[in-house]
Amino acid sequence: MNHQDFLRELTRRTLFKQVGYGIGGLALSNLFLEAGLAQDQQRKNPMDPRKPMFPAKAKSVIYLFMAGAPSQVDLLDPKPTLQKYDGQECPDELLKGERFAFIRGKPKLMGSPYKFEKVGQSGQMVSELLPHLKEVVDDITVVRSMRTDQFNHAPAQIFMNTGFQIPGRPSMGSWLTYGLGSENRDLPGFVVLISGENNPDGGKFCWSSGFLPTVYQGVELRSQGDPVLYVSNPDGVSADVRRDTLDALRDLNEIQLQDSLDPEVATRIAQYELAYRMQSSVPDLMDIAKEPAEIHEMYGTEPGKKSFANNCLLARRLVERGVRFVQLYHRGWDNHGTSEHDDIVHRLPALCRETDKAAAALIKDLKQRGLLDETIVVWGGEFGRTPMNEARGGSTYKGRDHHPRAFTMWMAGGGLKPGLSYGQTDELGYTVEQDELSVHDLHATLLHLLGVDHTRLTYHYSGRDFRLTDVYGEVVQELIK
Repeated sequence: MNHQDFLRELTRRTLFKQVGYGIGGLALSNLFLEAGLAQDQQRKNPMDPRKPMFPAKAKSVIYLFMAGAPSQVDLLDPKPTLQKYDGQECPDELLKGERFAFIRGKPKLMGSPYKFEKVGQSGQMVSELLPHLKEVVDDITVVRSMRTDQFNHAPAQIFMNTGFQIPGRPSMGSWLTYGLGSENRDLPGFVVLISGENNPDGGKFCWSSGFLPTVYQGVELRSQGDPVLYVSNPDGVSADVRRDTLDALRDLNEIQLQDSLDPEVATRIAQYELAYRMQSSVPDLMDIAKEPAEIHEMYGTEPGKKSFANNCLLARRLVERGVRFVQLYHRGWDNHGTSEHDDIVHRLPALCRETDKAAAALIKDLKQRGLLDETIVVWGGEFGRTPMNEARGGSTYKGRDHHPRAFTMWMAGGGLKPGLSYGQTDELGYTVEQDELSVHDLHATLLHLLGVDHTRLTYHYSGRDFRLTDVYGEVVQELIK
C-alpha cells in the first residue's frame, strides 16, 4: 500500500479499532502531514483526469444495458437446426442436471418465428426485427459466445456490472472513474439513464460505488422533471446564498478532513462543488431540442419525453463533453410468454422498435462526429434465453426462460474489430462451442481498451486488494484491432 492508500484507510475510527496503529500510527500520520502528503491528498479532486496505464484505444464507454435479457436466437444467433426440430421435446442430455428459473418438466424446442438475413460486407446474420442495426453491421463486433454464472435477474445484472453477484462491490463505471477520473469537471464522470418499464431488478446496486469512495457512484439523470434530484435551489434560496452556504460548508469540511483524513470527507467537498456547477451544466446538456431536425429524425427522439431514443442522444452529448462512463438501462426484455405483454411474438418486436433505431443512430452519430474511434459502445443483457418454449402453467404464448449458458452481445468503436463475428454456440443455441467469453473476460478486455490493466486497478479494502475482475479474466486479443 502506498502513502496515499494508507492515508485513505487511516480514519479516526480505524485508529481506535485497530490496535496496531496505536500511538505509533498517530505519530506516522503527523510525519505524513509534515511531509505535505496529506495536504496533497486533501487538495486533489478525486475526479481529476488521470493518465491510463498504457496507451489507450478508447476514452469513454456507452453501455446499452437491455435489462431482462434479449433472446439471442431470435435476434443475432440464428439456428436452422432449432427451426428443423421446432415443437419436438428437448433432448434428455440437455436437461440432465439442468436448473431453470421457471421451466418445469420436459420442455419443447422452439425455433424463431423471425427470418434472418446475411448483411453487410462482413456477412453478419441479423434478424428482421433489427432493420436499423443492419445498416451499421460492418461497424459492430458481435460476440455470440457469452456465458454467465447467474440465471436470475437481480444477481445476474449485479454480476454483469460489478463482477460479483452479491451487492456491495463497485460497478465497472465506478472502477473506471476511480482509475481514470473524468475529463469534465462540471458533470459526473459516471452517468446513468433509465427507460423502459421500470428500473433494473438489481436496482442502484448496478451502478454502486461499493467500497470505493462515493464520489465514484453512478449519478442518475432524468429526462422528465428535474434532471437531478435535489440539485436545484429550494424556494427562497438565491444563487449567492447557495454559494455562501457552500463556502461555509467547505471550510468546515476541510477542518474535518485535516483532522480525520477520511476520504469520504474529500468526496463530500467535491460533490457539493459538483452539484453547484451542475446547476448550470445539466440544463444545457439535457436540452436536446437544440439538436438539428435531422438528428431527431435519425434517433427518433421527442424532446421532453422519457425514452430510450432520448437517452441515446443524451449519451452522445455526454461523451462529447468528456464524461467517462454512460450507462443506459432499458427494462422489459424478460420474454417468458405468460401473456402478450411478455411473449416473443408481440412484446419482443415492440422492444426492438423502441431501441433498434436509436442504437444504430448512436453508432452513426458517433462515427460522423469522429467520436466512435474513442468511444466503446456495448449492447446486451444479463444472460440469454432458452431455445425451448417455457409454456409456464400451460401458457399458449411463445416465450423463453432465463439461460446463462449462452447469449449474444455486440460492441462497437474504441479499438474493437468492426464486422467481426466472435464465438459460436451449438446447433440449438444451448451451449457455447467455441471461444467462450465470460463476464470477467469482457470486463478485462474493455478495461484494456481504455488503457487499464485489470490486474493492477485495485483498491485495498477489508484486509486485501480488490479489483473488478477479482482473480479471473483474460483480455481477448482477437476482439481488438
